[in-house]
Amino acid sequence: MRVKKGLELRDVCGEKVIIPQGIENLDFSKMINLNESAAFLWEKVCNEDFSEEQLTVALCEEYDVDTQTAQQDVHALVEEWKKLRILEA
Repeated sequence: MRVKKGLELRDVCGEKVIIPQGIENLDFSKMINLNESAAFLWEKVCNEDFSEEQLTVALCEEYDVDTQTAQQDVHALVEEWKKLRILEA
């Protein structure tokens, strides 16, 4: 899977948010707020294909988390991103 083009991670008032690029797409009701670990994962994969397994490994390497917890968290995050339609197959 891959992050859709035209989305970028920005720091807005100390919060990490995903927003559409370009003034014509600027709609503050469409901003997606990310926590620290989700923003970390977004930055890791924003320009490349990735799998849940790759995200799990990255999460375990960056944070003090066991593999099972990381897998569950990554799966939940990817499912949320799919619901928000910010991923491509």
